[in-house]
Amino acid sequence: RFIVRVMCSVLGLFVRQSDPRLRDVNVRVYIANHVTQFDHNVINLLTSCNTPALNGAPGFICWSRGFMELGVTGSRAELVDSLKAYSSHRGNPPLLLFPEEAATNGRAGLLRFSSWPFSILDVVQPVALQVQRPLITVSVADSSWITELLWTFFVPFTVYQVRWMPSVPRRAEELSEDFALRVQELLAMELGVVSTRLTAADKTEHMKRLRHTSLLPFAPGRRPASSQPLAARPRMPSSLTGVAPEDVRLTAMAQRVKEVLPHVPLEVIRIDLAQTSCVDTTIANLLEGRVPFFPESKEAGTDLPAPSTSQAAAASGVQGSVAVPSSKPATKQFAKSPVERHLSLQERKRALYDYARR
Repeated sequence: RFIVRVMCSVLGLFVRQSDPRLRDVNVRVYIANHVTQFDHNVINLLTSCNTPALNGAPGFICWSRGFMELGVTGSRAELVDSLKAYSSHRGNPPLLLFPEEAATNGRAGLLRFSSWPFSILDVVQPVALQVQRPLITVSVADSSWITELLWTFFVPFTVYQVRWMPSVPRRAEELSEDFALRVQELLAMELGVVSTRLTAADKTEHMKRLRHTSLLPFAPGRRPASSQPLAARPRMPSSLTGVAPEDVRLTAMAQRVKEVLPHVPLEVIRIDLAQTSCVDTTIANLLEGRVPFFPESKEAGTDLPAPSTSQAAAASGVQGSVAVPSSKPATKQFAKSPVERHLSLQERKRALYDYARR
């Protein structure tokens, strides 16, 4: 172990530990926060421990990365039973478990701890892990372990700081969920971060949303559709314009805009909200005619031409809404004079703004 630690130092991988005397030789389960894909290898440089392989195919890659194969591919209950049988043999090294089940950057907060690591034994020892690297982040959410390994070799050095904490026993009649929450709070206080209720599944769902957004035509980095000419603006397919079932935030924002502008179709609101992510900006775009739409009206009205211009969009928006007081009634005919059309447009915009404010 000392030789491997020296070799890692030559490669720029430095491992430091504080208060090694706090490490309890009788504890069979270590609990650590998860920062990089190689946390278990780093702690293995300090003491013998095994980390079970929870994800990934077994075989040479799993062995070469330093994981322990248990041959269990079933439920978490079967995994816990297998780990209990492993810990019952005193000759086996202790277990090193990461209850977060997903790596974070370690600077903002801890993911919610899973309860199954705390149902193996009644005494665990928390291990606080902090990683520092110059210029480049130590962990990227959606990168593979091979990419992280190449970056580790590329940067000048990476410093792992391991702090052993006193062992924590389970209280009388304490549930595994409460035990996990208590250890999570202790680790968060030691690291100086927030103890969140976000789980590894929430992180996976968030990454799916980011990947989905990057594939859309209105993804960040592209020219916004509002700045393109109307004739050159591409039509969105129905599969992209709809809101994903899990996107509750976008649906709630669309409903808020719908309450202010009930005559605007909900699909048009969702498309613009996906671009702006702001309720006020979307309302302003609809009121000022930047986004063309056909108004929704419960009562039959005068047939309007296709809203190919901002004047037609603003005019149709007023006719689809309730009557609003104005200085003079808005004309229902398209004026021949450009001055009259401009005055009519300004009048309708003021009426829409007044209605939206109310």
